[in-house]
Order: sequence, then C-alpha cells, then structure tokens
Amino acid sequence: MRQIEPSVVEALPVRLPGAPTNCVPGLVEHDRLQYWAGAAGDPATLLEDFLAGHGLPVRDLSRPGSHPADARPGTVCGAALFVSAAAGARMVGMPTGPASPAPDVPDLVAVVYRHGRPGEGTAALRPGADGWWLEPWRESWSPQRHATAVELARQAIGRGDVYQVNVVGHGAARYTGNPLPGLARLTRLPGARYGGVLTGPGWAIGCASPETLVEVIGGRVFTRPIKGTRPATGQGRRELLESAKERAEHVMIVDLERNDLARIARTGSVRVDELYAIRRWSDLWQAESTVSATLADGQGLADVLRAVCPGGSVTGAPKLAALAQIAALEPVGRGASMGGLGWIGPDRLDLGLTIRTAAVDAERVHVWAGGGITWGSDPTAEVAEAAAKAGPVRAALAGRSR
Repeated sequence: MRQIEPSVVEALPVRLPGAPTNCVPGLVEHDRLQYWAGAAGDPATLLEDFLAGHGLPVRDLSRPGSHPADARPGTVCGAALFVSAAAGARMVGMPTGPASPAPDVPDLVAVVYRHGRPGEGTAALRPGADGWWLEPWRESWSPQRHATAVELARQAIGRGDVYQVNVVGHGAARYTGNPLPGLARLTRLPGARYGGVLTGPGWAIGCASPETLVEVIGGRVFTRPIKGTRPATGQGRRELLESAKERAEHVMIVDLERNDLARIARTGSVRVDELYAIRRWSDLWQAESTVSATLADGQGLADVLRAVCPGGSVTGAPKLAALAQIAALEPVGRGASMGGLGWIGPDRLDLGLTIRTAAVDAERVHVWAGGGITWGSDPTAEVAEAAAKAGPVRAALAGRSR
C-alpha cells in the first residue's frame, strides 16, 4: 500500500486538529492507537485506558489539569483524536451500519504527542508540491435512490418509529499524485473551526468542520449542533430564519443534545446558551445552537463519548432508533464522516463533528454529505441540499473555488 506522506519542501504546514498552536512546531509523535470497529473491545474504554497510560487526566474530566507554558522536552502535550460514526455506534451498542467504502481508515485513532527538543518536531507536516489529479466523482447512489431513501425515512416517521433521521450519501474519485495539498486547502475553507489533517500509513483525513461535537473546558461540557442550511445569500438567510420546518428540526436536535448532556451533568446544570443563531460556512448559511452543562464528578472520557457519540445532529431523534434506520437506509458506511476529530490535552477536550470532511486511502478520495429528514422534508430538496454541502469540499480538493 502506498504511504500517504508529505514531501519535504517549503509550503504552508498542514494543520494538526486542535493542537495548541504555540506547541505544534516542537511536537513529536510519541505513541499511537488505531482501532477498527470490527475488532474486539469497547472503543471508549480502549481509548481512555490508552490515554491514561500516557499520563493524560482522562478518568475524571470534571477536574481538569493544566498545560504548562514552558513544558520540558519529553513531557506529553496531548493527543490528536479521531472517532468514527461506526465507533460511536459501537460505544452505545448499536449496529455500525454498512461497511466503510474506505476500510483502510481506522475507526478510532489517538496520536499522543510529546514536546521535543529544538529542531525535533514532527507534527507540523508540510503538504509538499501540489499536483494531484482527480478522476470524475462516482456516487454510491443515484439521486433517485437518495430521494427514495428520504421517502423511506419519512415513512418511518409517519409510523412513529422516529421523529427525525439523518440520511447521508457518499461519493469517491480515484486520484494520482500527492493528496495532502488538496486536504490542506480543504482545512482552510471559511468557517472551518475544526480545520485539520490527520494521517496514518496509507490513509489521511482532512476536515473543514464548523460544528462542535463536544468540548470540555474548566469542568463544563459544550456541544454546538448545526441543523438547517441555505445558500449564503440575503434571501437564503431570510428563508432559514423564517422556515418553520428547519426550526422544528433544529429544536428536536437541541432537545436531544440536552438529554445527552444530562446523562453526564450535575443535576440542574444543563442549559441552552444560544438557540438558532445563523452563521456562515463557505457559501452556506447554517443554524447553530449552544448547549452546555457542568460535568458531574467522576465523568471520564469514555463516559463523555458514550453520551454524545454519534452526534445527534447527524443521527436524528430518538438517537438509537435513528441509528437503526441509518444502518438500513444508507448504501455504504459513513467512514470518516459524521464522527469526531480534534484534540485532548491535560486542560481540555475539543472534538469537531466530521462534517465537511474527506478521507483518502491509497487509491481514492471519499466525501460524504446528507441532511436531517423530518415529516415535512421534500426528497428532491434534500438531495439538492446534500449536493450543496458536498460542493465546496469537492471544489477545495480539486483546487477550484465556487
């Protein structure tokens, strides 16, 4: 299998997801955990045990540590984390769905970094010379099959099986050349709060997500669901603000997230800090809310991940029933999408939801996109919305603007 590695040339460094900016030039990979959803063991427990073994305070996130400003060489700074949707489903005992179209990409990755000596840093990857060529994109389903899946989701809602379910499609393109410059371009899309690239032998993940799956800082936990999309025009903004369908869909997910956080929160501490704020990502308007809570004593990383994974805004409500629908409706697995990517250090956890995300294996680049389905959804409009979300990602990978 071809190794996906950067060339050693001068170029803008690839961003490491969520790592402290001032630390990155001197960070050195220290150890790595990779897990696939078909393997034995609970991924949440495996991850917590692995990180605790490297001295990170992950057994009780309600009591954060601190990150020294002048850490000595050899001390652990933190870890880059990736958790797939399949790993999240496995954490809560639900079906992981169809096989991933990018099976070489792990479902769980933790890369521990230590502070190196001057000139030793390996974390600030250089993407190398641009020069990759993409063949035409091939979709895992036709627009008609996508629309049919939306209609089947509506029928499940009509039967009372679910209130809302997220339906996601996938496309892939063969490539030649070096994929890292394309992934680096993706991370720099406007609004990419969780822009970053994570790599391994024969695979890479690039993310331009604006959405917080989970953040823990100072003993308080946050999630910021995004639900509701329109073109970034004046008319699009007005439509999103005035849409009863989009607002109802959004509020369902906010309620779901409140319930998720209540499982790990001190009694009475869950609150909605912001509701249905309109923000821009690339050429789209999106509606975002902020839900937060004070962590109960003794809540470790595994507890937090089991509470929030897979993310409610990309599953539906009730979450477990929606996961069963997803496993039956979608043509291929969600792979690197609809999971979490970010950083954990002694003082914080910050994972973005892997929407607006691409995965690369030795032969193809993969992109996923979809949307939440309610009883009021129009199948044709949902297919168009998914294409609108995938468009900026595919354009950035190819080196085009939209």
